[in-house]
Amino acid sequence: MKKRLTMRVERTIDALGPEWDDLFGAGAGLQSSRPWFEATAAAAIPDGAEPRYLAVSDQAGPLALIPMLVGPEKAWGSLTTPYTCLYQPLLRLGSSTSTEPIADIGRYCRQWPITRFEALDPNWPGLALLRRSLAAAGLVSRTFAHFGNWHEPITANCWDAYLAARPGALRETIRRKTRAAERAGTRIELHSVPSALPAALDAYEAVYRRSWKSPEPYPAFNGALIRALADTGTLRIGVMSSGDIPIAAQYWSVVDGTATVLKLAHDENYKPLSPGTVLTAATIRRLIETDGVNELDFGRGDDGYKQGWAGQRRPRIGLLAMNVQTIAGLGELIGHDAGTLRRNGLKVYAATRNLFERRGHSETSC
Repeated sequence: MKKRLTMRVERTIDALGPEWDDLFGAGAGLQSSRPWFEATAAAAIPDGAEPRYLAVSDQAGPLALIPMLVGPEKAWGSLTTPYTCLYQPLLRLGSSTSTEPIADIGRYCRQWPITRFEALDPNWPGLALLRRSLAAAGLVSRTFAHFGNWHEPITANCWDAYLAARPGALRETIRRKTRAAERAGTRIELHSVPSALPAALDAYEAVYRRSWKSPEPYPAFNGALIRALADTGTLRIGVMSSGDIPIAAQYWSVVDGTATVLKLAHDENYKPLSPGTVLTAATIRRLIETDGVNELDFGRGDDGYKQGWAGQRRPRIGLLAMNVQTIAGLGELIGHDAGTLRRNGLKVYAATRNLFERRGHSETSC
């Protein structure tokens, strides 16, 4: 008997009742969780935009949840922000490879000329299913490189083994600066219990205001996320202080064995002590030895410092779905493909030129 599917569109995550909890808890990670979307909706939505949750069910219960964002000027795409390291729609994946489970999602996206998904894992099992759903609705999709995600597998609960695998310069900095910080009388506290989190958040925000960081695009987001996660047991906030003055702070999440750094900052006035490096080392040691994590995740982007703490990079991609029956959708497709051809042409030209230069050098050097 053919399954009867229904799709509804909700404006708040709270509209999805407890029957959706199993889908949220299906190993999709922090950034596909209720608290994450609650914090995003509360503090990281652009002006004029609103969340939309495309929720698909069958007789067995919730089947798929695609969090989306509708904005001004016909903007439509994934519910992602500058804080999103991984966007992974929630799917109850079965043995079927048909487009039927989320076919309505493709048809719903067809209302917009362009649908933009960001921060996707190219190896996510649901990606092919999503693309087939979009194609079945007549949309043409293309992928694009978005950003890199640096991470480090932890194979044993051993800080010394992790440290030995780091670059020599970083190991030496950790050794020297940790001793210098101890001589200077600094202290490090790592908070995880709910009662300690408000004070730790105050310390973090005080450090951030004095740090080198650019102003936050959504200043209230970090506080909203910490409050949303306060009772989940997943937060770790590290604070390094000199006397009563916090000089470095960072917060991580620990979910399903993965520790993800969500934000870190240090006071530039204390730069000679390298408080950011010292605090990161102390926090990672705690995560390895006490929490027993099996992976460190350094989040979004290819910042140079991350390559010292993590040795592996995985790509995050974007996906464009274009309704080529519209002028805007067709124009986006032409522009995207023209850009790809240009970049590929430049690569071929460079490779051909290098080949001829090497050949010419070898012919004249005999």
